[in-house]
Amino acid sequence: MPEVAPQPLSRLTTLRTGGAPARMIDAHTPAELVDALREVWADGDDWLVLGGGSNLFVGDAPFDGTVVRVLTRGIERMPSPRDGHVRLRIQAGHPWDEVAAHAVDAGLAGIEALSGIPGTAGAAPVQNVGAYGQEIVQTLVEVDLIDEDTGEVATVPASDLGLGFRTSVLKHHYGSVPARRAVIVALTLELREVGSGAQPVPGSQLRTALGLDEQDAVTLAWIRERIIAIRRGKGMVLDDADPDTYSAGSFFQNAIVTDAFARTLPPECPRWPMAPDPAPVRVIPLDEYAGLDPLPPAPLPDVKVSAAWLIEHTGFGKGFRLPRSRAGLSTKHALALTNRGGATADEIAELARFVRSRVHSEFGLLLQPEPVLVNVEL
Repeated sequence: MPEVAPQPLSRLTTLRTGGAPARMIDAHTPAELVDALREVWADGDDWLVLGGGSNLFVGDAPFDGTVVRVLTRGIERMPSPRDGHVRLRIQAGHPWDEVAAHAVDAGLAGIEALSGIPGTAGAAPVQNVGAYGQEIVQTLVEVDLIDEDTGEVATVPASDLGLGFRTSVLKHHYGSVPARRAVIVALTLELREVGSGAQPVPGSQLRTALGLDEQDAVTLAWIRERIIAIRRGKGMVLDDADPDTYSAGSFFQNAIVTDAFARTLPPECPRWPMAPDPAPVRVIPLDEYAGLDPLPPAPLPDVKVSAAWLIEHTGFGKGFRLPRSRAGLSTKHALALTNRGGATADEIAELARFVRSRVHSEFGLLLQPEPVLVNVEL
């Protein structure tokens, strides 16, 4: 068993908080990962699986349990049953941005807008990582999971993961437990073969972010380079020299609200309609048919609203800090809570609670944290 000396989680998380666990295991191979989890679960220990540490907010008290670090690596190219597509099978511990770079270099489209996102590949399906109109749900075929209840490894299709906006059945949402307690060992993506030449960019949201018209043609490499530049400008590309990147990325989720609630917000608040579920097909037996059946009114789709806009228009400018606090909003992006250097988890939690309560008071909307919270409360 590859057990190692425990390190404080403040050294292993991008928000730079967290005490040391009682025990730490480094899993470099899928077999080591499976064996470690089976042993921890058999012992009944509290446990935490750690990848890149980029979507965690951990309290400063020692963690009374076992941390299993997922350090597996590997990308395997496989054929796809669909013409013009290729599948990539990726080990859970492989750094996500290296996966995006690999796909772009190979002329495979579908995740280029997800370039620059920190963390590991195994974490991507857990919260259905997405940016600029691309989401993992669009390319994910299946995952290999080990379930806590059984200790067995199974291949599970993406359709069984409940993938939605920054969620899945595996996600630890604040204040609740995941619907399925399991750990991803590997995942398989299906990407389009488009080559290295220039071509039009599908998706209006991505074109808008890149400043392109519908007919403009660019390469995957150009898209990747431009997306990373945009993310770097928001402090979302890890950089030891930039305290704005000492964060968990966007701390609060953009909120999904009803169309009626969205209408109560100022019209200037950015919003994006979410596609409604298609109406179920209604079959009427011929002997019961009595003429035209009126169609039910189409439901209005829910609306995604900008959490960053709500925060800034509650009076919190970029760089805001509470007095004598070493935690602050990013100077580049109001949605990121940052550790300005030596901040405790309590300082960051205090800032999060203050921002959350003020937005709720001003707009009647309770923002939900995006990172997984361990040993800390809001």
